[in-house]
Amino acid sequence: MATKQKETTTEQTTRDYSECRWMSPHKRAKGYAEERKAKVHKFGDKQGETLDDYNKGLRSGYLLCQSDHAGQYRYKQAMDAFNDKEYARKFSREKGTKLKDKAA
Repeated sequence: MATKQKETTTEQTTRDYSECRWMSPHKRAKGYAEERKAKVHKFGDKQGETLDDYNKGLRSGYLLCQSDHAGQYRYKQAMDAFNDKEYARKFSREKGTKLKDKAA
């Protein structure tokens, strides 16, 4: 039985912040409600650590809700224009305000 070796490079370990990440608000809210009740991180690198005041505020959902709704708006805008789910997903996560041609 062959085991797969996981190659780690500096490119894989550094975070790429150029992609706007958003979720459906109800999915994010459910996970964050669990974290607020438990008062610890349940997901990600800080799993098991206690929540500080800043992270408690983020999990209240207001700031994240803004990005979620912006992402959904951009997704629907691209779907109305081109009716292509793959392109709409890509467009809703990239930075910029203008709807570009699909070929570009």
